[in-house]
Amino acid sequence: MRALSHWPRAVRGALIGVFTDIDDTLTTEGAISPDALRALAALKAAGLHMVAVTGRPVGWSEPFAAAWPVDSIVAENGAVALVPAPGGGLVKRYQQDADTRARNFARMGAVLDRIEREIPGARRATDSAGRECDIAIDHGEFVQLDDARIAAVVALMRGEGMHATMSSIHVNGWYGEHNKLEGARWIVRELWCRTLADEMDRWAYVGDSTNDALMFEHFEHSIGVANVRRFESALPHLPRYVAPSERGAGFAEVAAAILDARAPLSAP
Repeated sequence: MRALSHWPRAVRGALIGVFTDIDDTLTTEGAISPDALRALAALKAAGLHMVAVTGRPVGWSEPFAAAWPVDSIVAENGAVALVPAPGGGLVKRYQQDADTRARNFARMGAVLDRIEREIPGARRATDSAGRECDIAIDHGEFVQLDDARIAAVVALMRGEGMHATMSSIHVNGWYGEHNKLEGARWIVRELWCRTLADEMDRWAYVGDSTNDALMFEHFEHSIGVANVRRFESALPHLPRYVAPSERGAGFAEVAAAILDARAPLSAP
């Protein structure tokens, strides 16, 4: 990981959009920090596309999708998107059809019950009521699980044929081929009728933990807020750059670097 200051100015100035994680990237102590919210607004006002991609549930995400200056929040690791409607309110878009979601929801509920029954101390995340396309076990938000129990949760999910990934606070599991990267590709097609692969060099991604590894791998312009260093040894792919500060303050630094590169250079 190189310092954020090494990110070339010309590259920053040519960006057309930013994808960002939410928990411990935009948020500090569970809430979006004022500087991160101002940074989102400034990037949007500068004409950049802004999309948050999170493992949080769609129900939890609704008030933020309505209030934050973003084009969309893609929730549940790419499964469902919330898009502000022109006349107000939100439109909900899914990657899976209703029958598939219903079948998977029943299967996931059985896995969730088994995890709580078989792994000591494992508890479903408190935001589980808002989930439609995945399940989540709390390991660091209100419940603290050690590495062995986290590994047991991941192994049980995968043993049941689920995808499983770990954020800074939850272990998420789901059925289906979506993930954060596929969610990013999907929302670019949905909202702008374009192909992300054709313009990957003009998007940045900001994240903080192991469930951002796929995005760090595929985005040339990937940035970690400083608390990503907690997961450095566990990340198979590191971000290219790292901000000086943690969480929302780090995101604000990333935004400032982008906006500075879009401003005209001062005359000598």
